[in-house]
Amino acid sequence: MERKNAWEKYDEKSISKVMDFAEGYRKFISNNKTERECVEEFVKMAEADGFKNLDDVIKEKGTLKAGDKVYAVNMKKTIATFVIGKRPIEEGMNILGAHIDSPRIDVKQNPMYEDSDMVLLDTHYYGGVKKYQWVCLPLALHGVIVKKDGTVVKVNIGEKEDDPVFVITDLLIHLSQEQLEKSAAKVIDGEKLDVLVGNIPGPAKDADDKDIKERVKANIVSILEKQYGIEEEDFLSAEIEVVPAGAARDCGFDRSMILGYGHDDRVCAYPSYKAIAAIDAPERTCVCLLVDKEEIGSVGATGMTSMFFENTVAEVMNCMGEYSDLIMRRALKNSFMLSSDVSAGLDPLFADAMEKKNSAYLGRGLCFNKYTGAKGKSGSNDANAEFMAKIRKILDDDNVYFQTCELGRVDLGGGGTIAYILAKYDMNVIDSGVAVLAMHAPFETISKVDLYEALLGYEAFLKNA
Repeated sequence: MERKNAWEKYDEKSISKVMDFAEGYRKFISNNKTERECVEEFVKMAEADGFKNLDDVIKEKGTLKAGDKVYAVNMKKTIATFVIGKRPIEEGMNILGAHIDSPRIDVKQNPMYEDSDMVLLDTHYYGGVKKYQWVCLPLALHGVIVKKDGTVVKVNIGEKEDDPVFVITDLLIHLSQEQLEKSAAKVIDGEKLDVLVGNIPGPAKDADDKDIKERVKANIVSILEKQYGIEEEDFLSAEIEVVPAGAARDCGFDRSMILGYGHDDRVCAYPSYKAIAAIDAPERTCVCLLVDKEEIGSVGATGMTSMFFENTVAEVMNCMGEYSDLIMRRALKNSFMLSSDVSAGLDPLFADAMEKKNSAYLGRGLCFNKYTGAKGKSGSNDANAEFMAKIRKILDDDNVYFQTCELGRVDLGGGGTIAYILAKYDMNVIDSGVAVLAMHAPFETISKVDLYEALLGYEAFLKNA
């Protein structure tokens, strides 16, 4: 049951659609490297596409009817978009879900220190990373600093051509004999993922003519105050993420792939949003749900385990004049969902980690993982065969190329998604997504045609599920 290469579906004329869509996505992930930035950009896109802010509808005591489009944002890190269907919402919704957080390194709340005439920022990595992959790379700082008076200072340093970049250093090869004897998990310690940010000492005396002990740190603090209007204590209420600097790039002589940061899981989030934006007056209410915190277990107020989605569905139903607790429970139970997250692409250099018949291949279309989990499917949703059959028919009828896969060889490892969380409502959920090489690395690789087939698959699902 070998699946066809999706590139063969496109001739010279039609392949431009694949490339044009991929270019829009490449720019998106180049410009939006945090969950906050993604939500802000999705809001701009949604409003340009005719979606109204659900908060405004509620405030104005408005109503929603078939064809109306609304969006809701949770703490600037999660967004849900709805297109109201013709049929009663009690009959269920068609839901696309993905996450917009990615593995990274976070700056701690009390981060700045001077050592050996250098200033560094103390950090804590976020999500599953190979720590050794993050050293000796040009890094950028993204995020927000919120001052005590509520003023929000946006941080984005390292992306412009004339910006400085930052780095996590490594031990030179000449002195690495002992380091290289360590396992890969221990060759770089988590507490040594500190970011180098300065080296020039400031004045020897302060305004009161007292000696300044940490002159390099004092100089960096002065720069922050002059250029950004922030004090060192403002780091206490900051969220600053350390990410690879620079734009995502076309990869390969044929430009068939994209190398960039954050494919996991923005490569699913972007086509999910684009799919719902293209839907007009569907039969069933359609939803695109893009959440935070998946990389650390979907916990917290902006993760999938929060009440945000359920509360938002209740508000939408209330605006439709259809709300009751029982009807909402029926709506959730009768819904269908694609839990869109990336799958592990088969890498010929590491093929022994996979089982080839059930692996995702770059270029063979949208991936479906009937189950994820680890070893004995632990933590997996494991979708029903009946739902898988329904999805197969929808995609085949629309000539969408897809493949089925699992996340690596049995007993080797595995991973999870948000699927099991939505499945608690008794709805049919299956994992889907795009194959990625070097998942969770600072730079991951995807195939442009898989991205485009994901868009087509998501559109077919919203229209026909």
